[in-house]
Amino acid sequence: HFVNTAQPMSSLPSGLGICTTAPDILYLPELVFGGLVWILVASTRVVPANPLGWVMFVSLFCFVMTFLWLVVFACGGHKNSYGWAAADCAYHFLAVTFYLSAGVALAYITFLSKVALTYRIYQINISAVVFAFASTLLYFIHAILSAIRWKNF
Repeated sequence: HFVNTAQPMSSLPSGLGICTTAPDILYLPELVFGGLVWILVASTRVVPANPLGWVMFVSLFCFVMTFLWLVVFACGGHKNSYGWAAADCAYHFLAVTFYLSAGVALAYITFLSKVALTYRIYQINISAVVFAFASTLLYFIHAILSAIRWKNF
C-alpha cells in the first residue's frame, strides 16, 4: 500500500528561504532605504518639526516593523498560516501609505525651504526625498506581491 506522506508546498518561506523568494527578498532593500531616510532626516535640523517629525516616525516605525517581520519570517514564527499572509499584505500596504505621505511631506518642505538652507543640508534633504520615494516603491512592489501570494494561499 502506498501512503502519501508528501507535505504541501509552503507558500510562506522561512529561514534562508526569505532571501531567495519574492516578495521576501525585498526586506533587505526596504531596511536599507528606510534606514537611509531615517539617518538623512535625523542628520539635519528638524525644521519645521511637525512634518519632519512625521517623516521620522514613519521611517523609524517601518524600519523596526520590517526588521521584526523579517525576524518572524526568518525564524519560522509564522507557521505558514493564512493569517500571516494576510497580515503581511496589510502591513506592506500600510507602509506604502505611510511612506507616500512622508515622502510628499518631505519633498514639500524641502522645496519650500531650498533658499533658507545651506547647499549641503539641501542636498541631504533631496537625498532623503529620493530614498523615501524609493522606499515607497519597494513597499508597493512588496505589497502587490504579498497580495498575490495571499490570494493564492
